[in-house]
Amino acid sequence: MVRASNGMIIALNVATMAVALSAMGFSLWFHVRDGSQCQRILKTPLLVVGVALVVVAATGLVGAITGSSPVMWAYLFMLLALIVSLVVFTVFTVMVTNRGVGRAVSGQGVGDHRLGNYSKWLQRYVVNARNWDQIKSCMIDAGVCKLAANVKTGDIYTPIGKHLFFPPNLQSGCCKPPGYCGMERRNSSYWVMPKKHGPAAGEPDCKAWSNKAEEMCYGCDACKKAVLTNIRREWKMVALINMGIIVIVTVVYSIGCCDLRNNRFHYHIKSPHPHA
Repeated sequence: MVRASNGMIIALNVATMAVALSAMGFSLWFHVRDGSQCQRILKTPLLVVGVALVVVAATGLVGAITGSSPVMWAYLFMLLALIVSLVVFTVFTVMVTNRGVGRAVSGQGVGDHRLGNYSKWLQRYVVNARNWDQIKSCMIDAGVCKLAANVKTGDIYTPIGKHLFFPPNLQSGCCKPPGYCGMERRNSSYWVMPKKHGPAAGEPDCKAWSNKAEEMCYGCDACKKAVLTNIRREWKMVALINMGIIVIVTVVYSIGCCDLRNNRFHYHIKSPHPHA
């Protein structure tokens, strides 16, 4: 039983160590390589996660191989802290992505382009000037609007290439003026306001539109709403993945507890009894 639990702990931590070293390798690669804004954003989180996982995995390996109770206690404490952190983060993610949380906020924009349908925290974190500039740079680097030239107002955008897809709402919100602005398309990437302005010509999104490739509608509420929608959907997926990770880590924690108990029992069996 001792060997079985030790073997499982060793195998799990070897796998964790491999993942951690991969994360650290990608982070170092991003540091050396002058990558895009999106890649630069990933450098520090990947490095922090990688180092943390290496510490946890190394502690688990040392505890399982040596049978040291203090080391195993430290390992179990780390796992318990990880479980609590994941539970807190998952609950926070569910609250932030809950559609009803932001309904108390008054709507902004025209038609469907309302930011008030999202939680205040998500709006403050994503739409603030610093983070939005980074998100905008990511979208430009990724070529979100590369094929926007073939699309008329209100159309669904096609995938770029055979394997790279961008969400239609992201391209629709960021790569063309909103349909209610009434702008006319003069060529593949040039839109103008007609002499007889439409009823919504004075709306902020209509004024924010630019024919410059680095601006387009990246400053529009429609674009911000599309990004928030995609973030909310992805965070819901993250919450589901976290639930699975919580189950796995809890199982590992239970195995670690059994391993610690078995090691202590094995130690007492082998130890001489002073009163024998």
